[in-house]
Amino acid sequence: MLRLHFTKDDLLKTRVAREPDPLWETVLSAHLLAKDQGQAVFSHWRDQARSRLGRLPRQELRLMRTIAPPHGSSPDFLNPPEAAQGVSEGIEAVLTTPRRRLRAEIGLMDSAPTWLRPIADGEPAALRDLGRALHGYFDSALAPFWPAVRAQVEADRALRARALLTGGTEALLGSLRPTIHWRPPVLETDYPVDRDVHLEGRGLLLVPSVFCWRRPITLVDPTLPPVLTYPVARSAGWWEGQYGGPSRERPLANLLGRGRAAVLRTVESGCTTTELARRMGVSAATASEHARIMREAGLLASVRDRNTVVHALTPLGVDLLAANSGYRPPADATSSSHGTTDAPPFHGRRGRQAISNSSHR
Repeated sequence: MLRLHFTKDDLLKTRVAREPDPLWETVLSAHLLAKDQGQAVFSHWRDQARSRLGRLPRQELRLMRTIAPPHGSSPDFLNPPEAAQGVSEGIEAVLTTPRRRLRAEIGLMDSAPTWLRPIADGEPAALRDLGRALHGYFDSALAPFWPAVRAQVEADRALRARALLTGGTEALLGSLRPTIHWRPPVLETDYPVDRDVHLEGRGLLLVPSVFCWRRPITLVDPTLPPVLTYPVARSAGWWEGQYGGPSRERPLANLLGRGRAAVLRTVESGCTTTELARRMGVSAATASEHARIMREAGLLASVRDRNTVVHALTPLGVDLLAANSGYRPPADATSSSHGTTDAPPFHGRRGRQAISNSSHR
């Protein structure tokens, strides 16, 4: 069990990440790529990612499998806060990690091979190799799916924003069930090890993640800024629409006309099907049909929260409004401040019970 202990100051400083974190998604997807968890959710992504990763140099693949293993912990330095600004900024922060921290965190890994020693010692050539491996992995396995990842995270953020506006930070924390439970003043979740983290007025950054599987994950070092990365409720076929799924020709033809631009404007801040119907003056069935067509066209993402479905704009939906009406995204209530292998890379391996996503970070 993981227990995060809050003070009143921590409640005031709790926030939700504005965007999916590219390095959290890199590390967590690398964990999943070598396993067979979540076949219904990730099989399409795994097939595509393995095919593209097979074109990378063998040494880069070996480094990624080792630094982000399917079992055991990954070093905290792979997930710097600078990654919130983008993948390049995050990787630059990784490569400028102090040598003492590199050595300490690699030393905590289970059975770290001796060939990681140059990275632990901060040797410039070894760090450049790590940077190339991280960039190569992201560009191959995640970049083609990134709009879909963003859409799922934005739908989750719409849920959290609704909870925050309705009942404050405690309602936001309560909305994270069923995987996370808010029992004031403690946030609890199932975890591979028993651990208590006292926030001590530093607040908590909640990072919604598509590739976080089953249980949340946090950093190993309790002195680092507190982060809890948690799994979003992915919609069925989350990778589809403009993300390489079925053809959009028919859905986009259906989209033309009949006032659906009004639907986009109505959904821009997130709303349920019932609210959509009420605001547009149509029946719930009509609102649901509008949402379905626009979801198939890749303009909306929808996520179920118990008995309701909340809709949010995808990046494509936001861009469409911006291009046609001078629309700008609203201020956010919850924001915080690149060889060939002999076999497909990252195939599942058997071993002891996974810790990350499964990891006791």
